[in-house]
Amino acid sequence: MQLASFFSRSFVFLFSFILLAFILLPVAAIANSKSSDAISSLCKEIGSKLGSVSISNCERQHLINSQQYTTKGRPFAYKIYPPLPSRQPLGRVLLMGGIHGDEYSAVSIMFKWLDKLNQYHSGLFHWQVIPLLNPDGLLHFQRAQRQNGNGVDINRNFPSKDWDDLALKYWIEKTYKNPRRYPGPEANSEFETQWFTDTINKFKPDVIIAVHAPHRLVDYDGPLNAPHKLGKLRLRQLGTYPGSLGNYAGVDLGLPVVTVELAAAGVMPSDAEISAMWIDLVRWLSRETPKIRAEKAARLKAKLETN
Repeated sequence: MQLASFFSRSFVFLFSFILLAFILLPVAAIANSKSSDAISSLCKEIGSKLGSVSISNCERQHLINSQQYTTKGRPFAYKIYPPLPSRQPLGRVLLMGGIHGDEYSAVSIMFKWLDKLNQYHSGLFHWQVIPLLNPDGLLHFQRAQRQNGNGVDINRNFPSKDWDDLALKYWIEKTYKNPRRYPGPEANSEFETQWFTDTINKFKPDVIIAVHAPHRLVDYDGPLNAPHKLGKLRLRQLGTYPGSLGNYAGVDLGLPVVTVELAAAGVMPSDAEISAMWIDLVRWLSRETPKIRAEKAARLKAKLETN
């Protein structure tokens, strides 16, 4: 009787397991298919909008769907280049473009640099690359716009310590309510800023690199030494604004933020210049990231000792 009971229970368990697998596997397959379809749809929109990025170029990057979406239902997409098991990476680098949707070149160059990482990634750094943080802005109807789908300037919506006191005041008094620079109803109100701040918390980068246009310079916020040149671009620090990424990450969090301001929003740099900027950037990262990590460890140690 006991043996029969044992086999009976085993059969019920096995049957339940198989039944559950038949239920869950199609659900997972549907979810994966929807995720892949969302990336494919995004690539079709990007390739149709940008002359320098084809649909096939976007698709062959195999971008990951974060499963987080914009107001208009577009996915936040990214790609990871992990450190190789055989070597200890010098640091973690978060590279982002397209925070302003009308800065076409700042998105296009990301795909050029993705191609370089695809070809030359050596495990020297652990990269997370976000080619387009503001897809709703870039893909806004017939004409791209700086703001996101809610009309908010993402680069004025980060939860910097001075946001509550200064963000709306600055917008009213300094920009005369310029809609292109509207900081939003409150700090971190937008899906884009929420997802990016969450990415910072999870990925824990040593350096953030943000690509913009068209001021033709290198800006820098945070500790230690700024890059003095990237290709033809030269260092000229612009200061910070309430709710800007440089203010939030560079000042409040103490994370180095390199802002690459390309020369034109609608015209790509030459291939030679794109390569020169990339080489200078990697050289700077190779030189400074160990110092950045050491300084961060020292700050953490001092904080623990005072507590």
